[in-house]
Amino acid sequence: MLLIDDHPLFRRGLAEFFNSTGEFRVVGDASSGRQGVSLACELKPALVLIDLHMPGLSGLQVLDELQQLELDCVKVLLSAEMTRDELIGAIRLGANGYMLKESEPEALLAYVRSCMQGVVVFDDELVRLLAQARAAGDDAEPLRLSDLTGREGQTLALIAEGMSNKQIARELGISDGTVKVYVKNLLRKLGVRSRLELAASVHRSGIGPQLGKSGDES
Repeated sequence: MLLIDDHPLFRRGLAEFFNSTGEFRVVGDASSGRQGVSLACELKPALVLIDLHMPGLSGLQVLDELQQLELDCVKVLLSAEMTRDELIGAIRLGANGYMLKESEPEALLAYVRSCMQGVVVFDDELVRLLAQARAAGDDAEPLRLSDLTGREGQTLALIAEGMSNKQIARELGISDGTVKVYVKNLLRKLGVRSRLELAASVHRSGIGPQLGKSGDES
């Protein structure tokens, strides 16, 4: 795990907490976005926690650079507050998660654990912000259900419910490998970068109940 945050006490607290869990090991920490990008390239961590609001290179800019570098890591943004535009920006830039800094340590641990397992978690606040984006008529491309097969629609609906690939495989009675193919197809067809963005597209469009009813089962 790599920590990127300009507050040294917060970084130290996070490092001590995650190292104490036995599940995660903090391999580096950075006090600025620029240093964080450099360390990410050097250390290639499996997980990066990124402060949203930093002087210089912001959390969104860090996400953008990590996306362009195509680093294979889970990226979770931490913020003192959530705004609709920042949430949508983070999702579009490939964030795997978005969590408030004031969250309880155990809640943060559970959330990060879920992100690492490929599970998308939307709490009430995130759903509210995504609903605001839909009501505001932002510039997101509408979902075209006609482009999806029935199985792809079902997979997308289950991703939006927060299921992992293994859970989706059990629910649909198919293999994990087949689910991975469906997820890859969904990312390509919908032009998005992450499972979080896939799930957000469902919440923002309000078409969840229609998913899985289009096309055949292939």
